[in-house]
Amino acid sequence: MEWLRLVPYWVYVALMMIGLYGAIARGNLVKKVIGLGLFQTGIFIFYISLAVVDGGTAPIAREGWEGPYTSPLPHVLILTAIVVSVSTMAVALALVIEVQRAYGTVEADELAALDAEGTEA
Repeated sequence: MEWLRLVPYWVYVALMMIGLYGAIARGNLVKKVIGLGLFQTGIFIFYISLAVVDGGTAPIAREGWEGPYTSPLPHVLILTAIVVSVSTMAVALALVIEVQRAYGTVEADELAALDAEGTEA
């Protein structure tokens, strides 16, 4: 059962690698934004799994408790990061919608070709 303690780390590595692949290898802007979201989710899981203390409990006043406490600070920081992440992703997707309306495509290579045509003219 020792391997169960490593599951969050494998999950975060998998999410980060899938997100990195999506952000780098894909030309579609929507897929890039989703890849970055997966990457951020992997980072969140990493920080939360680092904050876990074996045998720890919430830091509340208990009489006679001598064991270790789990700090709530990483969890609070990750909640804030999730809010910022969702807001950033919403803005990024709104920008992708505007790019599609203006240029008729969300493919990065087509946008680069349109930009190259525009600078030549």
